[in-house]
Amino acid sequence: MALKTANLELYIYTGTSGNYVSTDLRYTLQKSIVGQNTKILFEISELIRDYISQTFNNDYVSQCVWVTAVTTLFDDDDTVFTYGSPTVETFLALDGYGYFEDEINPELTRNALITANTIYLPENTTGKLPIFAEGVGKVIIDSATTEITDTGNTNQKIQYITIPANSSTIQVYDTDDATLKKTITVNNICEPKFTPYKITFVNKYGAYQDLWCFKKSTETFNVTDEKYKRNTVVNNSVEYPTYNAQEERYNTNAKQSITLNTGFINEDSNSVIEELFLSENVWIRKNSKTLPVIPKTKSLTFKTVVNDKLANYTIDFDFAFNKINNVR
Repeated sequence: MALKTANLELYIYTGTSGNYVSTDLRYTLQKSIVGQNTKILFEISELIRDYISQTFNNDYVSQCVWVTAVTTLFDDDDTVFTYGSPTVETFLALDGYGYFEDEINPELTRNALITANTIYLPENTTGKLPIFAEGVGKVIIDSATTEITDTGNTNQKIQYITIPANSSTIQVYDTDDATLKKTITVNNICEPKFTPYKITFVNKYGAYQDLWCFKKSTETFNVTDEKYKRNTVVNNSVEYPTYNAQEERYNTNAKQSITLNTGFINEDSNSVIEELFLSENVWIRKNSKTLPVIPKTKSLTFKTVVNDKLANYTIDFDFAFNKINNVR
Protein backbone atom coordinates (compact mmCIF):
# COMPACT_ATOMS: atom_id res chain seq x y z
CA MET A 1 0.00 0.00 0.00
CA ALA A 2 1.15 3.52 -0.78
CA LEU A 3 0.62 6.76 1.08
CA LYS A 4 -2.43 8.64 -0.24
CA THR A 5 -3.77 11.19 2.28
CA ALA A 6 -2.69 12.96 5.45
CA ASN A 7 -4.92 14.48 8.13
CA LEU A 8 -3.34 17.15 10.32
CA GLU A 9 -4.82 18.42 13.59
CA LEU A 10 -3.24 21.55 15.05
CA TYR A 11 -3.61 22.31 18.75
CA ILE A 12 -2.43 25.83 19.66
CA TYR A 13 -2.17 26.80 23.32
CA THR A 14 -0.16 28.49 26.05
CA GLY A 15 1.22 27.11 29.29
CA THR A 16 3.41 24.00 29.32
CA SER A 17 4.26 21.67 26.46
CA GLY A 18 1.74 18.91 25.80
CA ASN A 19 -0.79 20.36 28.25
CA TYR A 20 -3.57 20.82 25.68
CA VAL A 21 -7.26 19.93 25.69
CA SER A 22 -9.86 19.33 22.98
CA THR A 23 -10.88 23.01 22.92
CA ASP A 24 -7.32 23.91 21.86
CA LEU A 25 -7.91 22.25 18.46
CA ARG A 26 -7.73 25.19 16.04
CA TYR A 27 -7.36 23.59 12.62
CA THR A 28 -8.06 20.25 10.94
CA LEU A 29 -6.39 19.98 7.54
CA GLN A 30 -6.34 17.25 4.90
CA LYS A 31 -4.13 16.87 1.84
CA SER A 32 -3.51 14.11 -0.68
CA ILE A 33 -0.49 13.02 -2.66
CA VAL A 34 -0.12 15.02 -5.88
CA GLY A 35 1.10 13.21 -8.99
CA GLN A 36 4.28 11.21 -8.44
CA ASN A 37 5.27 12.98 -5.22
CA THR A 38 6.14 10.86 -2.21
CA LYS A 39 5.61 13.52 0.47
CA ILE A 40 2.72 15.68 1.65
CA LEU A 41 3.64 19.18 2.82
CA PHE A 42 1.59 21.47 5.08
CA GLU A 43 2.34 25.20 5.46
CA ILE A 44 1.13 26.10 8.95
CA SER A 45 3.07 29.24 9.94
CA GLU A 46 0.41 31.76 8.85
CA LEU A 47 -2.29 29.73 10.61
CA ILE A 48 -0.35 29.71 13.88
CA ARG A 49 0.46 33.39 13.61
CA ASP A 50 -3.23 34.23 13.99
CA TYR A 51 -2.96 33.03 17.61
CA ILE A 52 0.07 35.12 18.62
CA SER A 53 -1.13 38.52 19.76
CA GLN A 54 1.40 41.35 19.87
CA THR A 55 0.20 43.72 22.57
CA PHE A 56 2.85 45.97 24.09
CA ASN A 57 2.54 48.58 26.83
CA ASN A 58 6.18 48.94 27.85
CA ASP A 59 5.76 45.65 29.75
CA TYR A 60 7.90 43.16 27.75
CA VAL A 61 5.73 40.05 28.08
CA SER A 62 6.75 36.78 26.40
CA GLN A 63 4.63 36.20 23.29
CA CYS A 64 4.77 32.64 22.01
CA VAL A 65 2.58 29.51 21.84
CA TRP A 66 2.90 25.76 21.83
CA VAL A 67 1.76 23.92 18.71
CA THR A 68 1.01 20.20 18.88
CA ALA A 69 0.56 18.59 15.46
CA VAL A 70 -1.23 15.24 15.31
CA THR A 71 -0.80 13.63 11.89
CA THR A 72 -2.72 10.60 10.67
CA LEU A 73 -1.68 8.99 7.38
CA PHE A 74 -3.93 6.94 5.12
CA ASP A 75 -2.97 4.55 2.34
CA ASP A 76 -4.65 4.19 -1.06
CA ASP A 77 -7.55 2.13 0.26
CA ASP A 78 -8.28 4.77 2.95
CA THR A 79 -7.11 2.69 5.88
CA VAL A 80 -4.65 4.02 8.45
CA PHE A 81 -1.16 3.92 7.01
CA THR A 82 0.98 1.26 8.65
CA TYR A 83 4.19 3.16 9.29
CA GLY A 84 4.44 6.04 11.73
CA SER A 85 0.76 6.93 12.03
CA PRO A 86 -0.53 8.73 13.93
CA THR A 87 2.41 10.91 14.97
CA VAL A 88 2.39 13.64 17.61
CA GLU A 89 4.94 16.46 17.51
CA THR A 90 5.08 19.62 19.62
CA PHE A 91 6.79 22.87 18.64
CA LEU A 92 7.30 26.26 20.25
CA ALA A 93 6.16 29.03 17.88
CA LEU A 94 7.36 32.65 17.92
CA ASP A 95 6.20 35.44 15.63
CA GLY A 96 9.49 35.69 13.75
CA TYR A 97 10.67 35.21 10.19
CA GLY A 98 13.67 34.11 8.20
CA TYR A 99 15.19 35.76 5.16
CA PHE A 100 15.29 34.07 1.75
CA GLU A 101 18.97 33.26 2.27
CA ASP A 102 18.10 31.34 5.47
CA GLU A 103 16.34 28.70 3.34
CA ILE A 104 13.32 26.67 4.43
CA ASN A 105 12.29 26.32 8.10
CA PRO A 106 15.36 28.01 9.65
CA GLU A 107 15.96 27.98 13.39
CA LEU A 108 17.30 31.48 13.72
CA THR A 109 18.87 31.63 17.19
CA ARG A 110 18.69 29.97 20.59
CA ASN A 111 20.39 32.63 22.73
CA ALA A 112 20.15 36.43 22.55
CA LEU A 113 17.13 37.40 20.45
CA ILE A 114 18.75 40.37 18.74
CA THR A 115 20.92 40.42 15.64
CA ALA A 116 23.27 43.31 16.41
CA ASN A 117 26.22 43.14 18.77
CA THR A 118 25.79 46.74 19.90
CA ILE A 119 23.11 48.41 22.01
CA TYR A 120 22.71 52.18 22.46
CA LEU A 121 21.12 53.54 25.64
CA PRO A 122 20.83 57.04 27.10
CA GLU A 123 23.08 57.65 30.08
CA ASN A 124 21.60 56.62 33.44
CA THR A 125 18.88 54.60 31.68
CA THR A 126 18.17 50.88 31.95
CA GLY A 127 17.46 48.68 28.96
CA LYS A 128 16.05 45.28 28.04
CA LEU A 129 17.77 42.31 26.40
CA PRO A 130 15.49 39.56 25.00
CA ILE A 131 16.87 36.02 25.37
CA PHE A 132 15.52 32.57 24.55
CA ALA A 133 15.32 30.74 27.88
CA GLU A 134 15.74 27.24 26.42
CA GLY A 135 19.15 28.07 25.03
CA VAL A 136 20.69 30.31 27.68
CA GLY A 137 22.22 29.28 31.00
CA LYS A 138 23.39 32.64 32.27
CA VAL A 139 23.87 36.27 31.30
CA ILE A 140 26.77 38.29 32.68
CA ILE A 141 26.43 42.08 32.52
CA ASP A 142 29.76 43.59 33.51
CA SER A 143 30.41 41.64 36.73
CA ALA A 144 26.79 40.75 37.62
CA THR A 145 25.51 37.28 36.72
CA THR A 146 21.87 36.37 36.07
CA GLU A 147 21.12 32.65 36.06
CA ILE A 148 18.42 31.68 33.57
CA THR A 149 15.83 29.04 34.48
CA ASP A 150 13.33 27.51 32.08
CA THR A 151 10.09 26.26 33.61
CA GLY A 152 8.71 25.18 30.25
CA ASN A 153 5.88 27.71 30.36
CA THR A 154 5.29 29.94 27.36
CA ASN A 155 5.08 33.00 29.62
CA GLN A 156 8.84 32.87 30.23
CA LYS A 157 10.28 31.31 27.08
CA ILE A 158 11.26 34.80 25.95
CA GLN A 159 12.83 36.55 28.93
CA TYR A 160 13.76 40.23 29.01
CA ILE A 161 16.89 40.75 31.08
CA THR A 162 17.23 44.20 32.61
CA ILE A 163 20.40 45.99 31.52
CA PRO A 164 21.48 48.21 34.44
CA ALA A 165 22.12 51.88 33.74
CA ASN A 166 25.61 52.69 32.43
CA SER A 167 26.55 49.04 31.76
CA SER A 168 29.26 48.33 29.22
CA THR A 169 29.42 44.62 28.27
CA ILE A 170 26.88 41.78 28.08
CA GLN A 171 27.91 38.13 27.73
CA VAL A 172 25.32 35.46 26.92
CA TYR A 173 26.24 31.83 27.70
CA ASP A 174 24.83 28.51 26.56
CA THR A 175 22.97 26.20 28.96
CA ASP A 176 26.27 24.59 29.97
CA ASP A 177 27.22 27.97 31.54
CA ALA A 178 30.62 27.68 29.87
CA THR A 179 30.13 28.29 26.13
CA LEU A 180 30.01 31.98 25.27
CA LYS A 181 27.38 32.46 22.54
CA LYS A 182 27.24 36.24 22.14
CA THR A 183 29.00 39.37 23.39
CA ILE A 184 27.17 42.68 23.20
CA THR A 185 28.67 46.12 23.73
CA VAL A 186 26.50 48.74 25.44
CA ASN A 187 27.13 52.36 24.44
CA ASN A 188 25.77 54.94 26.88
CA ILE A 189 24.96 58.15 25.06
CA CYS A 190 25.00 61.58 26.67
CA GLU A 191 22.52 63.79 24.81
CA PRO A 192 22.32 67.22 26.46
CA LYS A 193 20.31 69.00 23.75
CA PHE A 194 17.63 66.75 22.26
CA THR A 195 15.02 64.50 23.88
CA PRO A 196 15.75 60.82 23.11
CA TYR A 197 12.77 58.70 22.03
CA LYS A 198 12.48 54.95 22.49
CA ILE A 199 11.08 52.93 19.61
CA THR A 200 10.07 49.33 20.39
CA PHE A 201 9.33 46.84 17.60
CA VAL A 202 8.86 43.12 17.05
CA ASN A 203 12.11 41.92 15.48
CA LYS A 204 12.82 38.95 13.21
CA TYR A 205 12.99 36.61 16.21
CA GLY A 206 9.51 37.55 17.44
CA ALA A 207 10.86 39.50 20.43
CA TYR A 208 10.39 43.10 21.50
CA GLN A 209 13.52 45.12 20.75
CA ASP A 210 14.28 48.76 21.57
CA LEU A 211 15.91 51.36 19.36
CA TRP A 212 16.71 54.75 20.89
CA CYS A 213 16.73 57.81 18.64
CA PHE A 214 18.90 60.51 20.18
CA LYS A 215 19.01 63.47 17.82
CA LYS A 216 16.63 66.00 16.28
CA SER A 217 12.92 65.14 16.19
CA THR A 218 10.21 66.92 14.21
CA GLU A 219 6.45 66.50 14.57
CA THR A 220 3.96 67.32 11.80
CA PHE A 221 0.20 67.58 11.72
CA ASN A 222 -1.94 66.81 8.65
CA VAL A 223 -5.63 67.74 8.72
CA THR A 224 -8.31 66.03 6.64
CA ASP A 225 -11.88 67.25 6.19
CA GLU A 226 -14.85 67.47 3.86
CA LYS A 227 -17.01 70.47 2.94
CA TYR A 228 -20.52 71.24 1.85
CA LYS A 229 -22.42 74.38 0.90
CA ARG A 230 -25.70 75.29 2.55
CA ASN A 231 -28.44 77.77 1.86
CA THR A 232 -28.34 80.58 4.48
CA VAL A 233 -31.27 82.64 3.20
CA VAL A 234 -33.93 83.32 5.85
CA ASN A 235 -37.27 82.82 4.08
CA ASN A 236 -39.34 85.20 6.21
CA SER A 237 -37.09 88.21 5.68
CA VAL A 238 -35.56 87.18 2.36
CA GLU A 239 -32.08 87.97 3.58
CA TYR A 240 -29.09 86.12 4.89
CA PRO A 241 -26.90 86.94 7.90
CA THR A 242 -23.27 87.42 7.02
CA TYR A 243 -22.15 85.65 10.18
CA ASN A 244 -23.60 82.32 9.00
CA ALA A 245 -21.15 80.31 6.93
CA GLN A 246 -22.24 79.28 3.48
CA GLU A 247 -19.48 76.69 3.35
CA GLU A 248 -19.07 74.33 6.33
CA ARG A 249 -16.67 71.56 7.27
CA TYR A 250 -17.49 68.07 8.51
CA ASN A 251 -15.65 64.81 9.16
CA THR A 252 -12.67 66.85 10.36
CA ASN A 253 -9.72 64.94 11.77
CA ALA A 254 -5.96 64.86 11.66
CA LYS A 255 -3.00 62.48 11.58
CA GLN A 256 0.29 63.21 13.32
CA SER A 257 3.71 62.19 12.16
CA ILE A 258 7.13 62.31 13.75
CA THR A 259 10.59 62.30 12.19
CA LEU A 260 13.40 60.89 14.31
CA ASN A 261 17.16 60.75 13.93
CA THR A 262 19.08 57.87 15.45
CA GLY A 263 22.28 59.78 16.01
CA PHE A 264 25.58 58.25 15.01
CA ILE A 265 25.52 54.45 15.18
CA ASN A 266 27.92 51.87 13.85
CA GLU A 267 27.52 49.62 10.83
CA ASP A 268 26.57 46.68 13.06
CA SER A 269 23.23 48.42 13.75
CA ASN A 270 22.12 48.27 10.10
CA SER A 271 20.32 45.02 10.89
CA VAL A 272 18.31 46.77 13.61
CA ILE A 273 17.12 49.46 11.18
CA GLU A 274 16.28 46.80 8.59
CA GLU A 275 14.17 44.78 11.04
CA LEU A 276 12.42 47.93 12.23
CA PHE A 277 11.41 48.76 8.65
CA LEU A 278 10.08 45.21 8.17
CA SER A 279 8.19 45.06 11.46
CA GLU A 280 4.38 45.10 11.49
CA ASN A 281 4.24 46.07 15.17
CA VAL A 282 6.01 49.27 16.29
CA TRP A 283 5.51 51.59 19.29
CA ILE A 284 6.99 54.85 20.54
CA ARG A 285 7.35 55.91 24.18
CA LYS A 286 6.14 59.51 24.34
CA ASN A 287 4.94 61.61 27.28
CA SER A 288 4.95 58.52 29.53
CA LYS A 289 2.61 56.66 27.16
CA THR A 290 3.20 53.80 24.74
CA LEU A 291 1.71 54.78 21.38
CA PRO A 292 1.48 52.70 18.18
CA VAL A 293 3.28 54.04 15.12
CA ILE A 294 3.83 52.90 11.54
CA PRO A 295 7.18 53.42 9.78
CA LYS A 296 6.42 55.83 6.97
CA THR A 297 9.85 55.64 5.36
CA LYS A 298 9.75 52.86 2.76
CA SER A 299 13.28 52.89 1.38
CA LEU A 300 16.65 52.58 3.06
CA THR A 301 20.22 53.09 1.91
CA PHE A 302 22.55 51.20 4.22
CA LYS A 303 25.46 53.23 5.52
CA THR A 304 28.88 51.72 5.99
CA VAL A 305 32.17 52.75 7.55
CA VAL A 306 33.91 52.70 4.17
CA ASN A 307 31.34 54.86 2.40
CA ASP A 308 29.98 57.07 5.16
CA LYS A 309 32.30 56.75 8.18
CA LEU A 310 29.53 57.77 10.61
CA ALA A 311 25.92 56.70 10.11
CA ASN A 312 22.83 58.63 11.18
CA TYR A 313 19.43 57.37 10.02
CA THR A 314 16.40 59.63 9.61
CA ILE A 315 13.12 57.73 9.96
CA ASP A 316 9.56 59.00 9.50
CA PHE A 317 6.68 57.52 11.50
CA ASP A 318 2.93 58.01 11.32
CA PHE A 319 1.01 57.71 14.56
CA ALA A 320 -1.39 54.80 14.07
CA PHE A 321 -4.52 56.65 15.21
CA ASN A 322 -6.53 59.77 14.48
CA LYS A 323 -5.96 62.93 16.50
CA ILE A 324 -9.66 63.33 17.33
CA ASN A 325 -10.85 60.26 19.19
CA ASN A 326 -13.31 58.43 16.94
CA VAL A 327 -12.88 54.95 18.41
CA ARG A 328 -16.35 53.39 18.36
